[in-house]
Amino acid sequence: MEMELIPGLPSDMAMECLIRVSYKWHHVARCVSKRWRNLIDGGDLYRLRKQSGKSSRLACLVQSLPTPSSPALDAKPSHRRTSYGLSVFDPVSYEWELLPPIPTHPDGLPLFCQVAGAEGKLVVLGGWDPVSWEPLRDVWVYDFRLGSWRRGADMPCARSFFAVGAVKGVVFVAGGHDASKNAMRTASAYDVGRDAWVDAGEMGEGRDECEGVVVKGEVWVVGGYETERQGRFGGSAEVLDVGKGRWRRVEGAWVEGRCPRGCVGEGKDGGLVCWSDEEQLVRVGTCAVRVGDRVVLTGSVCPGAPHGVFSVKIGGKNERLEAVDVPREFSGFVQSGCCVEI
Repeated sequence: MEMELIPGLPSDMAMECLIRVSYKWHHVARCVSKRWRNLIDGGDLYRLRKQSGKSSRLACLVQSLPTPSSPALDAKPSHRRTSYGLSVFDPVSYEWELLPPIPTHPDGLPLFCQVAGAEGKLVVLGGWDPVSWEPLRDVWVYDFRLGSWRRGADMPCARSFFAVGAVKGVVFVAGGHDASKNAMRTASAYDVGRDAWVDAGEMGEGRDECEGVVVKGEVWVVGGYETERQGRFGGSAEVLDVGKGRWRRVEGAWVEGRCPRGCVGEGKDGGLVCWSDEEQLVRVGTCAVRVGDRVVLTGSVCPGAPHGVFSVKIGGKNERLEAVDVPREFSGFVQSGCCVEI
């Protein structure tokens, strides 16, 4: 006889209780019984949470860690190295937490790594080794159900400053530059569930320092520049129709000469918006992460000004920035980020 989900409660009522359990306790809940573990590990609980509107949408941020204060460090500030960790911000509860470091880099993330959310998991891709500055092919996947990391299949090739976007459990990487600083036009797709990479075709041109954003189920690779145009950003984008596996070019999608990294997002009309132009409080060091019907924005009003975190609701009549009260340990510069739905 199958054990009841919650003794004394009908199955449908018990399930209504379970889907309301915070994601923070899922790694504990799976230890309650075999049936609970199967629901969580098999993904059924996550699908029901999403269908019922009880899922949690979180902003996962690559953020500089606070530097420990000590006389020795204060005496030689030039010898300090900024380390980055993964902060998680819930724009509904305004709660913050710091994820454990990835096993290969206990003192900080690979420099300039990229992140994506897929199937309730956080995926960390590439970056540079913080000591040797060698580009990495590493992939790490954080499973919120287990509260732990696992090593994923390496990227097919090392690339730096590439675009990333996730659609239906598949993470796409495109562009960037190779070890010889040549702009890349290739793209690859990582199926998180299968832990496998496949080729995702080629764009029409190489795009270094491009940015990825998902708009209506399509992956947009915005801006960037070819090898011979070093640092001169273009205004076009290339768009991958995920269903057909085809790329198309969109002219005038971006601001000519503007670096898109961190500040590009989906606008109200389905086009692209530059958040550093839209909101004066985050003009410098902008990072925008779409989280459901909100955008979490970080940045400062001018160089040297304090770094702030803001939230703005999209689609309402009064779209105004709301300042977020941030604990000191989460007040560092945000390099990049993504949304994870759990």
